[in-house]
Amino acid sequence: MLVIIDYNLGNLQSVQSGFEKIGLPCVISRNKEIIEKADALILPGVGSFSVAMENLARYDLIDLIRARVKAGVLLLGICLGMQILFEKGYENGETLGLGLIKGTVEPIVTDEKLPHMGWNQLHILQQKHPLVKNLVENDEVYFVHSYQANCKDENIIAVTDYGQARIPAIVSHQRVLGCQFHPEKSSRIGQLILQAFKAMIEEKVEV
Repeated sequence: MLVIIDYNLGNLQSVQSGFEKIGLPCVISRNKEIIEKADALILPGVGSFSVAMENLARYDLIDLIRARVKAGVLLLGICLGMQILFEKGYENGETLGLGLIKGTVEPIVTDEKLPHMGWNQLHILQQKHPLVKNLVENDEVYFVHSYQANCKDENIIAVTDYGQARIPAIVSHQRVLGCQFHPEKSSRIGQLILQAFKAMIEEKVEV
């Protein structure tokens, strides 16, 4: 069972629709018993880092998410959901994140207009990673964000360039994955990414 975590901050129905289009039923829930039974989790998010963590704390989901990851459950963070996978964010002050991937989330430094919004190319750094197995260099996906992850190269699967900023677009640490863009809004390429995630669940792919 795939569960989209509902912490009152994200385009939940859009994400659910994206997975259902590729034949992967999922439920939207913050119920602890349902989350504990999940084979995989989606952490969506639209908004600010600090509010996201406040909401996760309000619904008592932080320790539960960490426990499910420790138990080996696959987790995919999308947009803000990817950002809060890291240790700290600096939007509206300093806020502790989930700490599932080492690194911080800081403002994008660029001469280009912010937010970074619209279609942009992916440059794949780890072609053998199962989440990007269906992609080729320069495939385009849809971004909306003003902050970016800063982390070790080993955790970066793909990047995108925006002016002088090189932005981690897909990140990974073991069974924790993140997309800075919105795969559910990224047309055919987004569907290829969701299909790869589906295969990782069904085939119990080790990462």
